[in-house]
Amino acid sequence: MPDLLPLFLTLDGRDVVLVGGGRVATAKLQALLAAGARVRVVAPSVTSDIEQRGVEIVRRGFVPSDLDGAWLVVAAATPAVNRDVAAAAEPRRIFVNAVDDPANASAFLSGIVRREGVTIGISTSGEAPALTALVREALEALLPDDLDRWMAEARRQRTVWRRDRVPMSARKPRLLEALNELYDGATGNKFSSGPIASAAEAIPARPRQPGRIGHVSLVGAGPGDPALLTRKAIARLRAADLVLYDALIDDRMLRYARKAQRFFAGKRAGRSGGQSAPRRIEAMTQRTIHSVMIRAARRGRQVVRLKGGDPFVFGRGGEEMRALLQAGVPFDVVPGVTSAIAAPALAGIPVTYRGVSTAVLVTSGHDAETLASSLCAVKANGVTLVVMMGGTRATAIAESLLDLGWPGETPAAIVVNASASDQQVWRGTLGTLSNEGSWNPAALPGPATIIVGDVVALAAVKNESAEIERRYVTGA
Repeated sequence: MPDLLPLFLTLDGRDVVLVGGGRVATAKLQALLAAGARVRVVAPSVTSDIEQRGVEIVRRGFVPSDLDGAWLVVAAATPAVNRDVAAAAEPRRIFVNAVDDPANASAFLSGIVRREGVTIGISTSGEAPALTALVREALEALLPDDLDRWMAEARRQRTVWRRDRVPMSARKPRLLEALNELYDGATGNKFSSGPIASAAEAIPARPRQPGRIGHVSLVGAGPGDPALLTRKAIARLRAADLVLYDALIDDRMLRYARKAQRFFAGKRAGRSGGQSAPRRIEAMTQRTIHSVMIRAARRGRQVVRLKGGDPFVFGRGGEEMRALLQAGVPFDVVPGVTSAIAAPALAGIPVTYRGVSTAVLVTSGHDAETLASSLCAVKANGVTLVVMMGGTRATAIAESLLDLGWPGETPAAIVVNASASDQQVWRGTLGTLSNEGSWNPAALPGPATIIVGDVVALAAVKNESAEIERRYVTGA
């Protein structure tokens, strides 16, 4: 089907024919009357709600002449009747909205969001009405509750633009600047010029909840498995009104937040957003995340910022904490199981072991300069090195360690998708890892944690413990 041309029709005082008298036709009648249309209903029988509307009712089957003089026809009958309506409408050049019957339709009524003079239409070309309803609900949540102020200011600005002959290209920046002036500059609640950020900043704009004190929880979700969520994390999700979650959050965790709005705010190494699912939107900027949390809390909402691992381990939780402090917004931190410890543990690797490793260095692998600085400060003398977000640079990291004097036989491991059902572990040495082709991140996609040090060789203990249990515990 070619792209549809979205239109908003003025039906006030114009004749519209509604074919059908059932429940669906009743709902369509309400929308047509709200638009001021003069409606004639054609159907052998109609609901009591239609009878009470005071519209003209023709109690019989449809005939082509019913369309004479009509501007629009809505067919809410059986497919056979809808087909007859479409056939009669075509030579008369009348558009047909055939409800849930795209084959017989030439016009599609959209899901409508109306607020303070703003009308938004959503259409899926008649093929997915349930999705239309979901998108409509999401857009209703996005619109701010002070939209009437936006409309009043936009009308005033338009008068000024016409008087001063402001070119079209300059109008959007001027409107953004004017809307910014509606807000207290101290709140940091301003719009950016980007459409994603501007929409995201409106996410929590629902009416204030009297008597409730807003609050933000920076919650660590652990390495991925919902079973590793803490009890406090689950409690925060259940109490949440708004959840901003990151790219690596398992969908099953969001089920705890049944009453909350849930919005994707994710980051992922090497890109601004995570792998997209149908319900996810493009990742927010960090500045926008701050603004959303602050605005929602100030409106009395309970906000959860759900982050993979621990909020303060390469999760920018520290930045979010400072933003909340500066804004005077109450918050708490719910620590999570960091992948820096969980990934090695789930692969049977203890990051410390008496006589083998007495210290652990955790660093990030996606920033080459920062990583180089960290590596220069540590030697292969009883220290376990854990590199997070370094899967795509694993070979280069191994080469850097070898250049710094780490022995080529130093054990190394890479844990991919730690705690997930598809967790996989690569094991070898720095020497083998440095060889081009020994590690292929494309073959093992997902978040990767690199572990380097003698403790990696102790991973065999995991298999030995299983053998001990088989022999001496089960009596096999």
